[in-house]
Amino acid sequence: MEQALPKVLGILGGLGPMATVYFYEMLTRHTQAARDQDHIDVIINSRATTPDRTSYILGQSAENPFDIMAADAARLVTFGADVIAIPCNTAHYFYDRLNETIPIPILNMVEETVLAAKAGGSARVGILATTGTVRTRTYQRMCEKHGLPCAVPDDAAQAAVMDVIYGDIKQGRPADMAAFERAAASLRAQGCDRAILGCTELSLIKRDEGLGVFYLDSMEVLARNAILAFGKTPIGFD
Repeated sequence: MEQALPKVLGILGGLGPMATVYFYEMLTRHTQAARDQDHIDVIINSRATTPDRTSYILGQSAENPFDIMAADAARLVTFGADVIAIPCNTAHYFYDRLNETIPIPILNMVEETVLAAKAGGSARVGILATTGTVRTRTYQRMCEKHGLPCAVPDDAAQAAVMDVIYGDIKQGRPADMAAFERAAASLRAQGCDRAILGCTELSLIKRDEGLGVFYLDSMEVLARNAILAFGKTPIGFD
């Protein structure tokens, strides 16, 4: 018997808030629809006060975000979500544990992005992400799982990425594109033919600056796969 399609998407958001806003906009903009009723039904939980994921992962804070994320995921289930999306790459550090605590599927943005890079013919990908994501090897381990060589920026370039994420985007400022390009240059120097935007704050740079095909946006991958999971047709992606 054919399995019924899910009906309601739960977004575990606020990680950060603007990335959550953009993810919902992306879902709406890229779903083929002739009327309101053709779109996906969505429940958004945007808890901006969730403790910072990178600070906890790096041991700079004792505030564990997991309990709040798990409670909010459970609320999404209670409110009727059939599938959950988390538009935050760093939060995927908790993916396996979170997946064990709730009875509905969670889309895995990290794995889906690695698979998209491989399907696109990339021979070696670079990873632009928070230091929490880089040091926990969230993307590196997924690349190893799927046999895709990868690289991360050198220390100075990684510090520049963090300045862009936390000093610019999270504070509502324009991104320092010179710093961002230095990080990208570090990846190109290591032979990368594509760079994963492995932080949803960096997805906002792609939106605002019109980044080219060298960059693979994890948020776009998540949105596209969410649309497909609900039996809808994604449109307008590069």
